[in-house]
Order: sequence, then structure tokens, then C-alpha cells
Amino acid sequence: MSKLPTSPAFVIDQQALQESIELLNDLRALSGCRVLYSIKALPLISLLERLKPHVDGFSVSSLFEAQLAYEVLDKQQSIHLTTPGIRPNEIGQLNQVCSHISFNSLSQQQMFSNAGHKQVAQGLRINPKLSFVPDKRFDPCRLYSKLGVDINTIEAQDIVGLSGLHIHTVFSQYDYGALLQTLDKLQQQLGRYFKQLQWLNLGGGYLFKNINDHQDFIQLIRTLRQEYALEIYIEPGKAVIGDAVSLVATVIDCFVSDGKVIAVLDTSVNHNPEVFEYQRQPEILESHEQGTYQVMLVGSTCLAGDVFGEYTFLHVVKIGDTISFPKVGAYTLVKANRFNGYNYPDIYSLDAGVLNCLKRYDYADYREHWL
Repeated sequence: MSKLPTSPAFVIDQQALQESIELLNDLRALSGCRVLYSIKALPLISLLERLKPHVDGFSVSSLFEAQLAYEVLDKQQSIHLTTPGIRPNEIGQLNQVCSHISFNSLSQQQMFSNAGHKQVAQGLRINPKLSFVPDKRFDPCRLYSKLGVDINTIEAQDIVGLSGLHIHTVFSQYDYGALLQTLDKLQQQLGRYFKQLQWLNLGGGYLFKNINDHQDFIQLIRTLRQEYALEIYIEPGKAVIGDAVSLVATVIDCFVSDGKVIAVLDTSVNHNPEVFEYQRQPEILESHEQGTYQVMLVGSTCLAGDVFGEYTFLHVVKIGDTISFPKVGAYTLVKANRFNGYNYPDIYSLDAGVLNCLKRYDYADYREHWL
């Protein structure tokens, strides 16, 4: 990659994205599943247009996401909505643009099921009450969960009028064990209703590129389709775009504080908010485990905790050096902010070594936000 003309910048590696697309194409062909890109990971329109020919639709979590999906997709493609926050004044618009709506609760089902258009497929999100995520902040099945209807409370009348069920129980999984356990419980407790349904949405959370053996997944989907004549949907988001984007920054100052070398970057944790939210130390490409030069990388805002962490380098870090944070495609731009008035990073596409600027923000964008 040639040197970026400006930084900070998000760089979308089209080759890495293509690898994700090809894997999903293979899984779809081998299993017969239908793929919905979860646009909450990164709803950049140029990305959505790139994915459009390779997916069966998009999954969305709000009216704005649904409207954006509707603008991009062809009319025969699907838009699946599930959210705990359907607003009464939005249900009419949602019914205009969504093909599928999975209600998050029985109360929302009662409130909105009769407001739907007959062509909208209505479903129900189920909480299987199986936790696989150690960090409760990411666990949809945590105690007192707001996400989905407790599987143990579902009765026959709750299924009447539904065309499908939706589940989502994991985050960043590297195998299919959780999915197999979840479907086993789902079939045991609700399997008698499956032949009344038309589809089952298995949600997202599985990092397909990091899973070596997909046979369990392929066989599971085939079995569900054959035994119950169900259409099976999956909703990858991070699995599609997560490792295809890097945040590239530049060192703009270096000094010593209490005996440690501090390198200030022209980016901040506000461009990668989960670093601060979850106190994670992100990976950088320039660090080396055998390095002897220790440096604290920090962001350029006035927030004292705007710190990426301490890293080791083979060479002395100096002003003008490049620092690259890989695998930040998911949940960065959608959460980024302009704290302190610092601008959003530019967005570039990298294709066959050639950089192309897709989007650049300026003062007019900042000012417009505060009118």
C-alpha cells in the first residue's frame, strides 16, 4: 500500500472483503442458507452496494437502517428487522420497507402484529436461555435480558400467525458449538411448531473466516431445511467486514512522562470507541514482541483516558511514523464521534495496491451537525 496522503484514515482492503464474500458464497451454496449482511457493523453505502449481489438481503435494527437498506437493495431481496425498540410512530414506515419483522417481546407482538401489511413476514425473537459469552455486556441471554422472549414461557397461541422465529445468542464465536447446543434446545422445546413456520433466523456472531471446519454448520442447515422445509437465515456483520478495515494513524508528538515514552497519534479512542468502552488494548501492526523500545500510544483528545496502551517496537518511535490498527471494520465508524471537535477519519478503499478516497469530512459537516 502506498503512503496515505492524509491520516487518520479507515482503509477498506477489498481483497480481504472479497475473501469474506467468497467464503459466505461457498457456505450458502453448500448449506442452502440465506445470508443477510448485518448493516449495524458498517453501513457505508459503497460497501452495501459491493455486498448486494452476494447476499439475500440485509438485517437491520432501526427505521433508519431499514430505510437505507431499502434504498440499496433490489425489491426481491430481504430486509429483516429485529429490535427491542419499535416505536409506535414508526411501525407504519417499517412495514413499508421491511420484508420481515421479528418482534422482541410478546407485548410488542400484541401491539404491532395487526398493524402490519399482509406481505410483511412476522416473527418472534426467542431467548433460548443459554449463555455462551463470558462478558455479560455482550451476552444476549444474560440474567434479566432485554433481548427476546424466554423460551420457557412460549405457548402454542404465541406461535399462531407467525411465519418465523429469530435467535441470536453469541458474540465473536470461533466454532459452532453454541449454535448446535442452541438448536438442540430450540428443537426440543419448540420443534413441534416448526412445520407451521416458513423460516428460522439464526442471527450472527460467528466469525466464519476463523473457523476451520464448517461441516457442522452445513449439516445443521441442511437438516433443518429437509426436516421442516424452513428457509434458514444467518446475519453476519463482523464476520464480513471486521478484518477488512484498518485504522491508519500518524505519530504527531513524542515526549517522556514519568519515565515512559508517550507517542501522541492523530487519531483517538473516539475513532475506535470500544477500546475505551471495554478497556481493550487493540492490536497494531508495527509492534513486535521482541522489541526493546517501549512506547505508550495515546490519542490526541483532552480525555486523560484516551490511551491505546503500551507497545514494544524494534525501532525508536518518532514523529511522522505510521501506526496501523488492523481488523477494525466492525462497530468503529458507527460509534465514532467528534469529541473535542476532531474530525472523523477519511475513508479509503485499497484495491490491488491502489488507494481511492471514498469519503472525506470537513468543517461544514461538523458545523451542520450542531445547527
